[in-house]
Amino acid sequence: MFFIKKDQEVDDPRREFLVKALTMGAFASAGSAGLLTAAEAGIFGRKAKTIPKGKSIFDLKGDVKVNQQPASLETVISPNDVVETGEKSQIIFVVGKDAFILRSDSRLQLNGQGILLNNLRLITGRLLSVFGRRSRNDNALVATTSTATIGIRGTGVYFESEEDLSYVCTCYGATSIASSTDPNSKEQIVSQHHDAPRYIAAGGASGTLITPAPMKNHTDLELMLVEELVGRTPPFTAADMGYSAPRRGY
Repeated sequence: MFFIKKDQEVDDPRREFLVKALTMGAFASAGSAGLLTAAEAGIFGRKAKTIPKGKSIFDLKGDVKVNQQPASLETVISPNDVVETGEKSQIIFVVGKDAFILRSDSRLQLNGQGILLNNLRLITGRLLSVFGRRSRNDNALVATTSTATIGIRGTGVYFESEEDLSYVCTCYGATSIASSTDPNSKEQIVSQHHDAPRYIAAGGASGTLITPAPMKNHTDLELMLVEELVGRTPPFTAADMGYSAPRRGY
């Protein structure tokens, strides 16, 4: 069974679609293709496929800007752009081998060379992201939020960045999380399936600013979608999607 946590901020139309699809057995297929087709048709309005060369945006709604200019499906996003969303807005896009869902009221600053993203800064808001593996010769990608620095080398991560608190869920893969203000607050995370979400606070006793958090505000279906946009599948199957709380032991 697939669970949607009660505290997840999933829009009502999307929640209604998921419930109907689950009831009808739309997600019974063990392969990701069946799951993605159902999710894309019901949640995002059209079928996902690998983003073609020269394109960046799969979908957007509402007030979305790239470098302070209104964005359209034809807008190309480079590794050195700033992407912003307004109220009740969202953009799903690809940069190189990395893919993102930037939710409403968010501001994201990218930095990189060529098509390779090296750094990202979630100034405010919420971001679901999947990153392609870097080679040994590439630097690990570094993400920053209001209170944390996160080292990433090929994984799926969901971020939230508020003025005095960040949330980081390593959906799968490995990350290194460190407080921006306290060198004694740091942690290495290895996750298979949302095993160790974390809050990172702006202040508090040294060594205690990173604390366990619930898995919230993002779904496996969204991860499947954005991985599909860059020609990949996430490292879990339909059988793995029966969690209702983060696993322990990390």
